Amino acid sequence: MILCYEAVANGLIFKYTPLTNPPSGGGPKPQSATSTPLPRNKTMNETPPCPNCKSEYTYEGSGNFVCTECGHEWSSALTQTTEEKRVWKDAFGNELKDGDSILIIKDLKVKGASGSVKVGTKVKNIRLVEGDHDIDCKIDGFGAMKLKSEFVKKA
Repeated sequence: MILCYEAVANGLIFKYTPLTNPPSGGGPKPQSATSTPLPRNKTMNETPPCPNCKSEYTYEGSGNFVCTECGHEWSSALTQTTEEKRVWKDAFGNELKDGDSILIIKDLKVKGASGSVKVGTKVKNIRLVEGDHDIDCKIDGFGAMKLKSEFVKKA
C-alpha cells in the first residue's frame, strides 16, 4: 500500500508520497512531487472586500463570498460593483479633468526650493490622482509637483 498526500500552496495542488517505508517487491517507485494548477473562477483581486471587516482576502465558495480573516459569509447576489467615480473640483467649484489647464490662486512655498510658486502661474496638462495632493503636474522652473485642488482654479 502506497500512501499519497496532497497539499495546496499558491494555487497549486502538490501530490507526493513519502520516501520512508518504500514498498517491498517490484512495485513502482514513489514519484517526486508533481503539481497541478487549481481551477480558478476568480482571482483575489476580482472578489469584493468583506463588508464586515473590509479585508481584501475573500473568495467565492458555494454561491457565497467568504472572508478568510473574520469568517463572514455574504451572498454574491447582493454584491454589486457600484463604484462611485470621484469628482475633483477647484477652489471655485468647477469640475477638473485630466489634461485641463489651471491657474495657481495663492503663493505656494515649495519645500527644498529657494522660491515659491507665484499667484497666476499657469499649469498645463494636469493629471488627477487619489490622495491628499490630488493634482500631478509639471511647473516651469520647479519640475514635477503635486498640488491640492483647493489652491487652483480652472483656466
